Amino acid sequence: MNITKIRADFPSLEVGNGRKPVIYFDNACQTLRPRQVIEAVQRYYQEFPACSGRSMHRMATEVTREVDQAREKVAKFLNAGRKEEIIFTRNTTEGVNLIASALNWKAGDVILVSDKEHNSNLIPWQMVAKRHSAILRVVHTRADNTFDMEAFEQALKAGPVKLVAMGYTSNLDGVTIPAAEIVKRAHQQGALVFLDAAQTIPHQRVNVRALDVDFLAFSGHKMMGPSGTGVLYGKYRLLEQLEPFLVGGDTVSSSTYETCQFLPPPEKFEAGLQDYAGIIGLAAAVQYIQSIGFDTIEKQERLLNEFLSEGLEEIPGVRLIGPSDPRLRSGIVAFYIEGVDHHRIALMLDQMANIAVRSGQHCVHSWFNARGVAGSVRASVYVYNTLEEAKLFLDSLIKIRKVL
Repeated sequence: MNITKIRADFPSLEVGNGRKPVIYFDNACQTLRPRQVIEAVQRYYQEFPACSGRSMHRMATEVTREVDQAREKVAKFLNAGRKEEIIFTRNTTEGVNLIASALNWKAGDVILVSDKEHNSNLIPWQMVAKRHSAILRVVHTRADNTFDMEAFEQALKAGPVKLVAMGYTSNLDGVTIPAAEIVKRAHQQGALVFLDAAQTIPHQRVNVRALDVDFLAFSGHKMMGPSGTGVLYGKYRLLEQLEPFLVGGDTVSSSTYETCQFLPPPEKFEAGLQDYAGIIGLAAAVQYIQSIGFDTIEKQERLLNEFLSEGLEEIPGVRLIGPSDPRLRSGIVAFYIEGVDHHRIALMLDQMANIAVRSGQHCVHSWFNARGVAGSVRASVYVYNTLEEAKLFLDSLIKIRKVL
């Protein structure tokens, strides 16, 4: 693997012309974008900035073809059964809300979530419980934040569970749940399964048919794709049964003043003009990830996480979040220091060495509030990050710790 060659694809990492080198360790928020993605977006605006599926002229035909090809590429990327199982959204959050709004709920339906869900996979289910008198049940993880299968099985058997909705990989600590086993056991109890795969898709191969998952969502901005793009995957037979979430142009084949005829999936879920440039850019991101390969991505993340974790353990007062084994935390290293403001640490890293990390509660307020932890610093790495950057991060943190 040639990291130097990979890094050359990212304009944000270029130095010179007075630019200070940036160490970008905020990849769990969003990744940087390679030239291949940027150029794909630019090509739409420069060559065929028109509507898809509406007009008959050459530019419109080109957009329609590009969007269709993008859907096909994403379907193959996930090993979906057919391209019509791919719905383009703005992000994971929209995918979650689509399912929350489209499923047929009744009083007493049970929804299972874990105790460290991102707000995007918690608040929509809270709203379902409030609006439909459903029951939201939380499955607690073990002390080290790893998944507790026994607790999950007990929750499954405690009532008529309609939906299991869980983060595939946690943005808090990088821990991946045993998704295939969760899906299997949920189906045995007659429950549907939705996976928030925003933190999984960029880092490891996901085969939706092998998982047998019912619904899965992810965002483009976390996988080197454009902001404002995402995907909701759903088994086609289930998508056919769902009512549309947003309605209007492009969702119907015909209408009268009183009625309308909805198109089949995915069209009935993609109301109005879409972000065609973003969709084309998302397909370019898929191709870029495939060109690098998940083996390369996972190897580099593991190398960096092990180096960072070992170094952090040597710094007095640092408390890592999640399991001690860095191999279980993907590319995420989250930590806090008792009595030290996590925001101040992040600001000092930025000011001292141009190191970008995230500080706060990372949209997992429920986990932090339940444990009385104010927040953490989260360093999250990706394939273009290097050991030299990781060393500078640790050296900078050691200096900060001496004065805080």
